[in-house]
Amino acid sequence: MYNLFMHSEHTPAFLTLTAQGLLEERVQQAYQHLENCDVCPLECGVNRLKGELGLCKTDEFPRVSSYFPHHGEEDPISGNLGSGTIFFTRCNLRCVYCQNADISQVSFGREVTSEELAKIMLNLQAAGCHNINFVSPSHIVPQILAGVHLAAQSGLKIPLVYNTGGYDSPAMLSLLDGVVDIYMPDMKYGEESVAWKYSQVKNYPEVNQQAVVEMQRQVGDLKLDEQGIAYRGLLVRHLVLPNGLAGSETILKFLAEKVSKQVYLNIMDQYHPAYKTGDYPELNRRIRPEEYQVVIAIARRLGLTRLAV
Repeated sequence: MYNLFMHSEHTPAFLTLTAQGLLEERVQQAYQHLENCDVCPLECGVNRLKGELGLCKTDEFPRVSSYFPHHGEEDPISGNLGSGTIFFTRCNLRCVYCQNADISQVSFGREVTSEELAKIMLNLQAAGCHNINFVSPSHIVPQILAGVHLAAQSGLKIPLVYNTGGYDSPAMLSLLDGVVDIYMPDMKYGEESVAWKYSQVKNYPEVNQQAVVEMQRQVGDLKLDEQGIAYRGLLVRHLVLPNGLAGSETILKFLAEKVSKQVYLNIMDQYHPAYKTGDYPELNRRIRPEEYQVVIAIARRLGLTRLAV
């Protein structure tokens, strides 16, 4: 049986909290936030424990649309065996160009209990995955913590990846401190008005930047083992949008000046029109190669050299 008291730099963080008996306390603290919901910055104030629904349309029980060993993430995350990815239904962002709108904007999938979520994690570990990768977790942090607590007691021992759109609550991030090993946030926008227009959330740049700073404080720069697999740290994703709408230079300056020039950064070029972009002519095309290269050049000029390109 795995020894919960075994410590090394590669030991997942949540095992230490489990051994100290503190993870269960985190679960209890997190669930209190569901009664007058402020789990994410939307702060809907509904009682999700009584079935009330806020903007994320998720009550006490999260929905899982799919889970499997994912080979399409960044190399340090997927490795050669895959990332144990759990796709949760719904999202606290409403991006008009979402490429997974069938998952994020509708309640597709099945409800799972904490016990079922724990079993999913253990099954992915048994399949050989390098980590457990929670996709769109911001609105269900309490439920994730409950699942991790049960899975840890049953032998979960691989790192946890928090794969988020970047609109995260400081209170929830504080409860994830010492639980999450790898933070993988998006940094979508440099301007508040653009975030409101295309994702219908307020104060995205401020909330996002504060979250990324806290994530960096908790886990530091991305660390890789001898096989090049990440076991702890921060990996930031930035999707280049047409017509400079993402505010890429603002985001890259923030990373270089306020986070770390050694941040592992994936500047993504895969944007394509999807979902509601037919209503937004400025978004209704793929990005041009030169638009992407401009952003790469800015990153390098600012001294950001750990680029997943």
